[in-house]
Amino acid sequence: MGTVVEALLARVRAARAALAAAREAEDPYAVAVAQDELDDAVRFARRHGLDVEATELDEG
Repeated sequence: MGTVVEALLARVRAARAALAAAREAEDPYAVAVAQDELDDAVRFARRHGLDVEATELDEG
């Protein structure tokens, strides 16, 4: 796996973790910020040809 692909996947994983933490903390502002970052990360990964959902499932 290339360095760029690894970085994109790491960004998606970090965004998902931040969203989960924000939801657990019941912080609406943090949830909104984390959701925006996740949407951005997924959009960027897809723009570069990554099927993020399938890739995440393959890694798990």
